[in-house]
Amino acid sequence: MAGRILFGILLTSAILAVALPAAAQSDVSGFWVLNVPTGDGNIMKTFFDLKQSGQQVSGDAYLRGRKYAISDGSLSSGKLHMAVVLSKEHPERKVIYDGDFDGTKLSLKVNYFNRPITRAEGERSTPEAMAPPAEIPPPALHDVADNGLALTPPMGWNSWNKFAGRVDDVTVRTMADAMVSSGMRDVGYIYINIDDTWEGPRDAQGNITGNTKFPNMKGLADYVHYKGLKIGIYSSPGPQTCAGYEGTYGHEVQDAKTYAAWGFDYLKYDWCSAGRIYKNDDLQAVYQKMGEALLASGRPIVFSLCEYGLGDVWKWGPKVGANLWRTTGDINDTWKRMEEIGFKQFDIAQYTQAGHWNDPDMLEIGNGGMTADEYRTHMSLWSLLAAPLLAGNDLRTMSDETKSILMNTEVIAIDQDPEAHPVKKISEQGPIVIASRQLMHQTWAVGLFNRGDATAKVSVNWKDLGLHGKLQVRDLWQHKDLGRIADQFSADVPSHGVVLITVKH
Repeated sequence: MAGRILFGILLTSAILAVALPAAAQSDVSGFWVLNVPTGDGNIMKTFFDLKQSGQQVSGDAYLRGRKYAISDGSLSSGKLHMAVVLSKEHPERKVIYDGDFDGTKLSLKVNYFNRPITRAEGERSTPEAMAPPAEIPPPALHDVADNGLALTPPMGWNSWNKFAGRVDDVTVRTMADAMVSSGMRDVGYIYINIDDTWEGPRDAQGNITGNTKFPNMKGLADYVHYKGLKIGIYSSPGPQTCAGYEGTYGHEVQDAKTYAAWGFDYLKYDWCSAGRIYKNDDLQAVYQKMGEALLASGRPIVFSLCEYGLGDVWKWGPKVGANLWRTTGDINDTWKRMEEIGFKQFDIAQYTQAGHWNDPDMLEIGNGGMTADEYRTHMSLWSLLAAPLLAGNDLRTMSDETKSILMNTEVIAIDQDPEAHPVKKISEQGPIVIASRQLMHQTWAVGLFNRGDATAKVSVNWKDLGLHGKLQVRDLWQHKDLGRIADQFSADVPSHGVVLITVKH
């Protein structure tokens, strides 16, 4: 009996000796790289710096060069769960990782914005794996020649607000179709602009290619041109775009020639990962490099800077050959964000001039997050600001109300006024803002904005516009002449709404 007991003790000890190393391997702490298929032929690398305490997993995730804290992380019986919140703004943007950890490898399903993605595989790595490439010294500063384009603010459509990473060749073609059939082309909307996630790998010669969503970029450009429209493309001066796709870093001249050969007419150039290599003091020089490359490409290409208002871009944008430049971070389809962006633009309005425009980001009209009054405010404010009018909705399914806002030719005429006078804020009292812009033919556009939560009576005195006497007044949203009015004009302006008029002697 004693022998059996001793044998049992020894056997148990042997089992424990075998089990202990496996238990030690169940700790997921450390640095990891996860290779995530995007479904279009690309693989995106996500890096994790994980810490485990019991079943709780914490640490950081590095997506597209940005660091995010891991929330709601756990590991139990080989099942790993992690959540990464990219933005808490409505709607919340979150990535969920769920799957298996066998002690050496990760096998996870990634749910990005509630869209399941193919299972991703991960392995242990080191922080050096996510280090950016060595800095290419930016060129010495000098002025780039004016390309003579975009003498009025560009008008068109951009894919990002509505489709983000879901944009593909078919979507772009059908948007071009809809821009024509809806009548938008006839009122001035010309550009069909592809934003991020079109990029594929570079070929053996270093030429950028389209991914599987965009199998024939030249064919797509030809189709859009056949419709009587122009087409735009997107990249970054960094090694990756904002969505983690192939950037232009080190390939500026080569990529500009490729865009020209494909037939593109517009480039949106987004800072993104360039900020991991360069300082904000380098913005002008880095953008100058692409401005020169576009001029040398052999094709006229509108140059749109997307640097979120960094470095007082409005002071040097024309010097790098830019036709427009972002003055702010991203817009979203909410009243709060739209008004926050739009009403901050008056202080820099004087920097607009023909061919060179402040860009407070794309339009959200028709995406459903705001009321009709709020969308009319959006359109009125952007037009008074002489901002680019780049629709961001699904042009194929527009309601009549959305069409009436986007295609109000009288409001568009303010935006496109060839004299390019800057807007001026006439007054601001509480939630009431009055702004005016001189137009051609001795006409003034005046916007009476109510940012408050209730209808308000708003008045503007002609003397505040530098005018006097009886003026001819027209309401641009009612499409109605209001007759000759002396001294001042008053109107009831709805909550979050606008009354937009023109006045002249």
